[in-house]
Amino acid sequence: MKKPHAVTALLPSEEDTAELGRWLASRLVAGDAVLLEGPIGAGKSHLARALIRARLGRMEDVPSPTFTLVQTYLADVEIWHADLYRLSHPDEVAELGLEDAFSQAICLVEWPDRLGHLTPAHAVRIALSTSGEGRAVTLTAPNHPDLLMEFSQSWQT
Repeated sequence: MKKPHAVTALLPSEEDTAELGRWLASRLVAGDAVLLEGPIGAGKSHLARALIRARLGRMEDVPSPTFTLVQTYLADVEIWHADLYRLSHPDEVAELGLEDAFSQAICLVEWPDRLGHLTPAHAVRIALSTSGEGRAVTLTAPNHPDLLMEFSQSWQT
């Protein structure tokens, strides 16, 4: 059976988006980068918040890093949550220390188009968009075929 490079699924509710975050949390390891794409309000921060809380194993205030640019959390592995919306050039990304984090931590990056040449080649891309009352999600991860197969089996409708 040919392994896909991208899989799309529907998430009918906000709780389904949170469940996807929890599902991903147990499958990521240090050095994994997840690029969260989509317009404002598509659910990027909601998914990241659920993933971080699941990995921490507790409810914790997980604010959007829109103004701080980066929030870090210490679980069994360090988690970096970055929101690059306010950046205008990849050089500004380098100043945040993300390059080192990409090899040592789980990195969740909102607005990854701001990364430019710093975009990790091995990253998992999650594109979110509104679809009726819920969301459509497309997971693209050519370097993670097992994750895509499992996502396809668990989430595709």
